[in-house]
Amino acid sequence: MDPVLLTLVAGLVGLAIGVAGMLAFRASESQRRARLDSDEPVLPKGAADVLSVVGRAYVIVDGIDGVVRASPAAYAFGLVRGHTIVHSELLELTARVRRDGVIEERQLELPRGPLGQGTIVVHARIAALGEEYLLILADDRTEITRTEEIRNDFVANVSHELKTPVGAISLLAEALDDAASDEVAVRRFAQRMHKESGRLSALVQDIIELSRLQGTDVVRRGKAVNINAVLAEAVDRNKLPAESKQIDIVVGGKIDAPVYGDPDLLMTAFRNLIDNAIRYSPDGTRVGVGLRSRDGLAQISVTDQGLGITPEEQERIFERFYRIDAARSRQTGGTGLGLSIVKHVVSNHGGEVTVWSQQGQGSTFTVRLPEMETADDDGAGPAASVAAGAVQGSRHESARNDKGSSVQNQGVKA
Repeated sequence: MDPVLLTLVAGLVGLAIGVAGMLAFRASESQRRARLDSDEPVLPKGAADVLSVVGRAYVIVDGIDGVVRASPAAYAFGLVRGHTIVHSELLELTARVRRDGVIEERQLELPRGPLGQGTIVVHARIAALGEEYLLILADDRTEITRTEEIRNDFVANVSHELKTPVGAISLLAEALDDAASDEVAVRRFAQRMHKESGRLSALVQDIIELSRLQGTDVVRRGKAVNINAVLAEAVDRNKLPAESKQIDIVVGGKIDAPVYGDPDLLMTAFRNLIDNAIRYSPDGTRVGVGLRSRDGLAQISVTDQGLGITPEEQERIFERFYRIDAARSRQTGGTGLGLSIVKHVVSNHGGEVTVWSQQGQGSTFTVRLPEMETADDDGAGPAASVAAGAVQGSRHESARNDKGSSVQNQGVKA
């Protein structure tokens, strides 16, 4: 072969190899830069698809606990801030997983935010994800834990409250038997037995009432309710205890539109509110019941002239079995369930109950319920009307907060 031609061919081959090498280098650089510039980590195949449907808050961290990916729920729970795991408890678990190579699982009570006393209960499960990452799965158990605590407290409180009158009746029965020949003692013990049995009966009735209203579906079984008629019946049922203490029940105002709900449950709630006002008011005073419609809400206020409630106690008075003065409650026959029933009924009707009180100036309990819409042109049923009313109530909640205690203290005192 001609040496010139051979040299030309060799040069062309060398040029081709050089061009190919340059192209390969550029492709490699492009891929490397793409990996460096990418915001998304390279996860094991299929991991991203599984995490998108897992239904739990998740966080993926690298070898130094830097957050490389997190779900919106993880940020909402306060587990992650920026690219950092917030809680040291979670970091301790990730360190243990790296060290031992096993899955860690634990229920943690964590601060909800940097300020305040709010906490969140999460069930955390931490496992290795591939060779480089760790996966933190978190399930919010706050509501479940709170419900379990309420149930356990309720059982314990019921047992305690039932034990007192049952024990008293047992002791009085023994005393009655021993004093069978003493007519005066028999009458005295019989009167005390009657009082304790009445207290036991009231407690059992309140427990039954609380259980019944918890199983009532107001939206499906409710109807249009004339709240004025409900209040009139609640006042009528409290006339005898009011007369025994020479207390006047003064009613003023009117609710223009009906509310949607269960009339029996609403009557029970308002009867308990009025009964509570009577029990804790001095003899010869007045209990005011004020009614008015405002911004699509039915507002009912019950005002007494009692001793008032301290701010610390106002935060707890709607708890089951909580009593401001246990000794006085037993003397007046209170069970500690009345205000809890009120709150539950009002909440089931899409409303709220609040209290304003100052020591020495009495207390005002205010119930707000969404009124039904008067027009129903679109064919929607009453359930839709009350739902719309509940929405209206939430829209006016911020305005209510701005009004302060001056609005809450609007019972009728004639």
